[in-house]
Amino acid sequence: MNKALETLKERGFFQQCTDVEGLSTLMDEGPVTFYVGTDPTGPSLHIGHMVPFFALRHLRAAGHNGIALIGGGTARIGDPSGKTEMRKIISYDDIDENVRRFEKQLDSFIGFDGKTAVLDNNKYWLADMNYIDFMRDIGSCFSVNKMLTFEAYKKRMEAGLSFLEFSYQLLQSYDFLKLYERHNCRLQIGGDDQWGNIVAGVDLVRRKTGALVFGLTFPLITRSDGKKMGKTEKGALFLDPAMTPVFDFFQYWRNVDDADVRKFLLLFTFLPVAEIDAIVSGDINKAKEKLAWEVTKEIHGQDAADKALAGARAAFSGGGDKASMPTVEIPFSDFENGIGVIDLFFAAKLGGTKSDIRRLVEQGGASVNNKPVTDVKFVITAADLTVDSDGTREIILRAGKKKFTRIVCL
Repeated sequence: MNKALETLKERGFFQQCTDVEGLSTLMDEGPVTFYVGTDPTGPSLHIGHMVPFFALRHLRAAGHNGIALIGGGTARIGDPSGKTEMRKIISYDDIDENVRRFEKQLDSFIGFDGKTAVLDNNKYWLADMNYIDFMRDIGSCFSVNKMLTFEAYKKRMEAGLSFLEFSYQLLQSYDFLKLYERHNCRLQIGGDDQWGNIVAGVDLVRRKTGALVFGLTFPLITRSDGKKMGKTEKGALFLDPAMTPVFDFFQYWRNVDDADVRKFLLLFTFLPVAEIDAIVSGDINKAKEKLAWEVTKEIHGQDAADKALAGARAAFSGGGDKASMPTVEIPFSDFENGIGVIDLFFAAKLGGTKSDIRRLVEQGGASVNNKPVTDVKFVITAADLTVDSDGTREIILRAGKKKFTRIVCL
């Protein structure tokens, strides 16, 4: 097997391939252009989107050329794969804004140079497409009977599948054809929920051009408990720090189950496998800290990763920099007047609702300056504030074992 493919397989980026021997031979002959697609149906990429883009960087490092395709056109429909109901239709203006955000996030992670890493948008060939011409030229190549054998469609047929969504596979297949024509793209990679769409694209390129192209999918990433990777109590683990603060992003990886550490180091970092094995064979908490720092560095940059690490150490081990902890500013006058524990925790965003915080306090999960608080009527005053070495008046709140906020008085 080609060395680049061996790397993907060793690190967990390998589930199915349309022709692994043929692809391996092609990659041995020289650089192969491949693509990864993602639809901008929301304002930010989340960590689940990023699995194929980590693979893109591995393939690029091995000398191959990657295309990141933003679905500015296909997002107008929405992929039914892996969905139990139809996606919410969003405006074209919102899609264009999401495209801009995705492009910026991907450029930060990949670094597009126009040659070994290229950015494209299927809006360019889909937005003004003539429907009749498309159906005559492309729709005639598809068998409805075959399409209905794919798992994505079979699942949705039970709950209801609109024709709008049903047409999605034709559009994604057409993307592969256009990228072959525009960039000589010979390979599409993606999650295994895309297998049906990828196979259809491979077949369309062969039918229209006679070219031999390939498809490769990765396993859908789950945690050791079987739940979808990247899901938190607040929802998906987004790359946008306004949606998932960097510290929360860091803490997600710091708190993964022991059984997931090696798998996630292989998938979400670029550390050599031998180094990863050495890391996980030692102190598991240090391994988790390394995982959190590495992934945060890749997504948000080294400065952000260093700051998140310092904040975590300040909160949990008494070292590090308190200024790096999640911080909320509250007027000193609020403490002079006295502020209820529920109101204070809510202001610190340590609970979704005040009812959530009430339960937290009643169940013994709240603490103020490391002192448990179980009385929902407890009032925090200026007397509870501590003074930092630089003269800052502050108070540390903790919700459970892993959530905390530093309150700083103005």
